[in-house]
Amino acid sequence: MLLLFVAWIAAAAHAQARPQQPAASPPERAGARRPVIVFMTDFGIANDAVAICRAVIYGIAPDVRIDDVSHTVTPYSIADGARFLAGVTPYYGPGAIFLVVIDPGVGSARKGVIVKTRRGQYFVLPDNGLMTLVAARDGIEGIREITNPKWMIGKKLSSTFHGRDIFSPAAAHLARGDDWRAAGPPVASLVQIELRAARFDAQGITGEVIALDDPFGNLISNISGDDFQKLGYSDGDMLRLRLGGRALELPFVRTFSDVPAGKPLAFIDSRGRFGLAVNQGDFSKAYEVKPPCPLVVFRKK
Repeated sequence: MLLLFVAWIAAAAHAQARPQQPAASPPERAGARRPVIVFMTDFGIANDAVAICRAVIYGIAPDVRIDDVSHTVTPYSIADGARFLAGVTPYYGPGAIFLVVIDPGVGSARKGVIVKTRRGQYFVLPDNGLMTLVAARDGIEGIREITNPKWMIGKKLSSTFHGRDIFSPAAAHLARGDDWRAAGPPVASLVQIELRAARFDAQGITGEVIALDDPFGNLISNISGDDFQKLGYSDGDMLRLRLGGRALELPFVRTFSDVPAGKPLAFIDSRGRFGLAVNQGDFSKAYEVKPPCPLVVFRKK
């Protein structure tokens, strides 16, 4: 069972007709929209890597819009990349192109791929597990390995910067309207990462802290809000838990300000997961927690 992040919000597009001209039909308006590439890496912001990738994209598809998710994803963390990708994709429509370069295996035998989901979105990324959550939720229509040299930056490919040399140009070709099947041959399946699921037992739910909500230091768990509610807690109840080797009691509340500043709390975060925080503080530092960390939430007495 995978931890899935489901958040669906319908986006409304507003268009204003030019004076003295009839309004365009919906298909014409849709066709006139600028293509969008949604870009995420672990490159950081202290170097020129992101700017170089953007320059490569604009050189091929000058009219594209580039949206940034983050370029400070935890270095080498495929799990964090998969989580962020699953969180942001529902807010984009069909045709969006997601360019993701979190690639600890760069230069190895791992494939560079383009994936099309059943929602009609495209993903240009290394085949290393980044698609695990999105694929489980949205389904896969097709996969192509990027092998066509015309979809790359040129003959002299770096062994350590495929974000520039392979993934950025491939995303740009998609944005330009090129047939994605021209990128290379079909691929039968994708690499999956193993994500531990929380489990119920007689004492409660056993899960783990999987990440931090930076820069605030809130703890993100693999316990869904729906599963937590099965334990019987209501807003304002004190709950018992074990975090690593430490036993804690703290209130379950709706939002941070329901407790005084500096005090800990449990809550359901904006992505629908059970979390721990300190109001106007950093839970991870206050309690010296670093993911992954075992977490048990006991049933209400």
